[in-house]
Amino acid sequence: MLSRVARKSSRAAGAIPIAVNDPILPYAPGSAERKALREALTKVESTCKDIPIIVGGEEIRNDNVKYQVSPYNHSQKIAKYYWADKDLLTKAADAAVAAQHEWEHRPLRDRVQIFLKAAEMIKGPKRADICATTMAGQAKNVIQAEIDAACELIDFFTFNAQSALELETSQPLSPDVGITNRIFYRGREGFVAAISPFNFTAIGGNLAGTPAMMGNPTLWKPSDTAILSNYLVYEILRECGLPDNIIQFVPADGPVFGEAICEHPYLSMVNFTGSVKTFQHLNMEVSKNLPLFKTFPAMIGECGGKNYHFVHNSADVRHVAVGTIRSAFEYSGQKCSACSRAYFPASRWAEIRENLLSIHSQLKMGTVDDFSIFMSAVIDEASFNRVSGYIDAAKADPNCEIIAGGGYDKSKGFFVEPTIILTNDPKCLTMQEEIFGPVLTVYVYEDDKMDETIEIMKDTSIYALTGAIYCEKESLVQELTMKLRQTAGNFYINDKSTGSVVGQQWFGGAAKSGTNDKAGGPLYTSRFVSPQAIKRTHFHIKDWAYPSMSQEE
Repeated sequence: MLSRVARKSSRAAGAIPIAVNDPILPYAPGSAERKALREALTKVESTCKDIPIIVGGEEIRNDNVKYQVSPYNHSQKIAKYYWADKDLLTKAADAAVAAQHEWEHRPLRDRVQIFLKAAEMIKGPKRADICATTMAGQAKNVIQAEIDAACELIDFFTFNAQSALELETSQPLSPDVGITNRIFYRGREGFVAAISPFNFTAIGGNLAGTPAMMGNPTLWKPSDTAILSNYLVYEILRECGLPDNIIQFVPADGPVFGEAICEHPYLSMVNFTGSVKTFQHLNMEVSKNLPLFKTFPAMIGECGGKNYHFVHNSADVRHVAVGTIRSAFEYSGQKCSACSRAYFPASRWAEIRENLLSIHSQLKMGTVDDFSIFMSAVIDEASFNRVSGYIDAAKADPNCEIIAGGGYDKSKGFFVEPTIILTNDPKCLTMQEEIFGPVLTVYVYEDDKMDETIEIMKDTSIYALTGAIYCEKESLVQELTMKLRQTAGNFYINDKSTGSVVGQQWFGGAAKSGTNDKAGGPLYTSRFVSPQAIKRTHFHIKDWAYPSMSQEE
């Protein structure tokens, strides 16, 4: 990490491009971006793109054929793809390792330019395409696709490029004029396995792209339900000059991919976003095979959350209601940071309830080609069955009452209504377990039992990803912040628990939420290097003895 002075001097010299957050386009009626997006979406929805496995730049197709469908219309196939088997994955890893030496010795500035060029393409000519593939494939509405697939991915590439170049200028002291010390920021010893989720196109680009930027060949296993948008990211990187073998695009069955990478001696890191269960399994497999590996593989994991809004009776009720609805139900609650449990004071509950239900009644759910929707379908049938199962459990629980939503229908798409559950049991099922769908559970606490409720809240979840407090009493804000310090890697005061911005809120959680590596911040790029310290002496030492060895007094 550079000191503030060093950062200023390097920037003043114009040596390092300074990243800024890409502005969110409004897609207002009549705008050029709205017209371009409609045209791109129509094309995506009417096409089934053939997506090969890519190993060493070679397109590979086999008999293990799969299809990606639109979640809001599961009869609509938008991509045909293939699963790599274990032999092919091993071949990809071998090719990646063989390419590493040349790639990591390519100047960092040259590597970075590929990603900066990709960011410019996404910002300009590819913007409509990347948003359209994300909308059709992952059921995001216009604004959610724009924030994710365009703005956040652009920001990841540009801010990580800046962080990488700043990291390179961070060098050790050379206090003696006859000695030069420096650090060479090597790639890690082997390949990185990038396993990306469905819910953010930007996460896929970041999980595979940032290790590659830092000198690591990478095997990218995209989510089956994000194949189309992730492949477009890959195509853009190749078009911008990414060489063969640096990122291998290898869709595969999860267990097959896990077995292949965990049995390869040159696995150097797993860069993962997904479930706790899967990340625990990968950790155990890596641990079991430690004697096999050439190094100790590092594990980066982001595994979700059971995120809370805790509201004090001094809070602004309308602000609370708007933030809670947005956090709980944007993108159908399929964000690891989504608010899924809320704690409201009894003295304000009537007002809060009225506002929540009023807003809820105006939420529109539908297909993504209707730009007026607030949310669409959940990602697939497995998700639909899981989320509807939690709703049914709440309906059967005498301690729970569904006060809004509660319906679901998968006849055409995997639609689940935004659902609000009121419970008198702060440790009921939907208060504890991650649902990853549009379900919010509310517990109303007595105002004089705030501290007791906080202790219950802290002990309810295994996660520590995001949390928010709403409180206008400044002295209490500081107290609550201290009490809740260990409950969230990203903590919000008078704001919702979703919406971290690259470069602004570095993202990651602890406990079972993951390894808290803070994607979107300058710490992140340093995780993908294996620094080598180099000392060069410019004079010749002739005497082997030290002065302290002299017999004289």
